[in-house]
Amino acid sequence: MFTGIIEAVGVIAAAEEVQGDLRLYIRTGDLDLSDVKLGDSIAVNGVCLTAVALPGDGFWADVSRETLVHSRFPDLAPGERVNLEKAMQPTTRFGGHIVTGHVDGLGEIISVEADARSIRYKISAPKTIARYIAGKGSITVDGVSLTANAVEGHTFDLNIVPHTAQETIIASYQAGRKVHLEVDIIARYMERLINYTDDADTNTTEPAGGVSMSTLAAAGFLNRR
Repeated sequence: MFTGIIEAVGVIAAAEEVQGDLRLYIRTGDLDLSDVKLGDSIAVNGVCLTAVALPGDGFWADVSRETLVHSRFPDLAPGERVNLEKAMQPTTRFGGHIVTGHVDGLGEIISVEADARSIRYKISAPKTIARYIAGKGSITVDGVSLTANAVEGHTFDLNIVPHTAQETIIASYQAGRKVHLEVDIIARYMERLINYTDDADTNTTEPAGGVSMSTLAAAGFLNRR
């Protein structure tokens, strides 16, 4: 589990194909690795990876075919900068929102505009996940916990303040760049709850179907006039 508050910017030092998947070596720069052990999780551009070797100035991680399909990791090359965050601990200040490190899909930077000292980005999301993005709601972009300022169709806007631009790789984004997107986990579970049906369970005494407007009204959650 992560918070989306980036701790350091690292660099891809090596990318090796191994029997159909990928092994990455990430130099972690200013990230404190003193409390990191083999098997620990580190988010790289928002993707939860497992440290399989710790040579001192970074870590090696294996990237599965599943991750390769849903991320831009196949295009990573040595020298590319990446956002890094260690897995949160019970004592960690929760400065962002709940981030799992399980990327939902790739977005694309549509436009970049200066706005005083901030930078405004318009990002296109795949239609399959755009429905989970809400205005003023949380969205993770390359591992950074951000707020979608406005949503129109399957595009959303971001306002990046100077500190975020300085401490992450976001300032380097240009139109056409692909970025990792992870939607708010609460939205995913809410959709599952609303749409869930269990037709196979014929012995249940509960009514078939998920949550609907009528069931919410019957439970007293809606004030019908």
